[in-house]
Amino acid sequence: MRVWQPFKQKMNSMNPDLAELKQHLHLCLQREVMKSDKPFAWRRVWRAYRHFPERRFYFWWRLASFWYHCGNERARKRALRINEKLRARYGLDIKLGARIGAGLRVSHYVGIVISQRSVIGENLHIKQNVTIGVKNLQQQGGVYIGDNVDIGANSCIIGDDIHIGNNVTIGAMTFINKDIPDNCKVYNKRETTISL
Repeated sequence: MRVWQPFKQKMNSMNPDLAELKQHLHLCLQREVMKSDKPFAWRRVWRAYRHFPERRFYFWWRLASFWYHCGNERARKRALRINEKLRARYGLDIKLGARIGAGLRVSHYVGIVISQRSVIGENLHIKQNVTIGVKNLQQQGGVYIGDNVDIGANSCIIGDDIHIGNNVTIGAMTFINKDIPDNCKVYNKRETTISL
């Protein structure tokens, strides 16, 4: 079941439907916390949460993101408090305004920054010290990343209205400030010779 495309369309409007937000939350928890094809159930999520501590980040960030996008002021404040605790505990800063599809995988949490102006598809695999952001908050566009994207360590994606296609692999230590089409591998070629 593909929820991301309708979810992306809804999230691009200012009034997302609560039922679609819940459906997206359940899909994300099923794929990231339960890691199972079994139907979503809160008891299965809770069991995986208790038995697999490495999945707890996904649980809390997805709940905080859901509460943040619901629009209720009290829920937004609770979401921001949770995100502050996640930032302190894991050493990363994924803004709650970011819209990330199901299947998020973080190899190492340290140093990851994702802007609130990011719209990211399903199955993002991200490694340590990656920045996905915009030049400034006054700009109109954001960063749009498709499905099945793998971002290597120490990479930086910054710009205004950047589109990265589906099935893209971005190599380690790569700087991206232009659009990337589907089905590509991108890396910066660096050669350094140190003579002794």
